[in-house]
Amino acid sequence: MVEWRWVGREVRPVPEPWATPLVWAAAYGGAFALVALLDALGVLDRTGLALVALSLMAALLGMRGKFLAAPGTALLCWSCLNVLGTEPTGEISWAGNRDPGWMLCLLAATVVGTVAGRVLHARAAYRRITPYGGSG
Repeated sequence: MVEWRWVGREVRPVPEPWATPLVWAAAYGGAFALVALLDALGVLDRTGLALVALSLMAALLGMRGKFLAAPGTALLCWSCLNVLGTEPTGEISWAGNRDPGWMLCLLAATVVGTVAGRVLHARAAYRRITPYGGSG
């Protein structure tokens, strides 16, 4: 007897989230590299562009991480932007009108990325346990 199967419908393993220290290491290294790249391109004086770029990176890291990693990821991205992207360079500072918004934006991006990652992983898990095309 011949059994027909769709080629694109094979079972795929559900991806496991990265360990929190790995996400944090990637966040720090990525934020440092991204801020350095923006500085080399001469666009670091527009901190809004750097914030958007770091938020996208944080969201991508959030897709691979756990919810536990979200606050640390946001804090590491903010610290790189604060220390390297604003005056005085090389010193951590707190601007009450700017920094809470930056931290909230980075945290929101990380949480949105984590939620999106969890939804995609749940969808993959559902596909893994649900048979395709059963005719009852």
